Amino acid sequence: MALVKVFSGSEILAQALQARIEAVGVAVIVKNNIQSSLMSGPGALGQAVEVFIDDRDKEKAAKAIEDFKMGN
Repeated sequence: MALVKVFSGSEILAQALQARIEAVGVAVIVKNNIQSSLMSGPGALGQAVEVFIDDRDKEKAAKAIEDFKMGN
């Protein structure tokens, strides 16, 4: 399984994109660098939340990702 990063940004936007991608039946992995750094010590401001999908699901998720980026 090869993962592809499809988004890096705020936690709120990452959750919105995650919901859109999961709505079309694609599994999502979210890496929250902000929460991880807060647990291990002082928070790291400016770090982002990353959204990954399996490389095999790129085509299936493409429309949901594009619509999200276009604000639709």
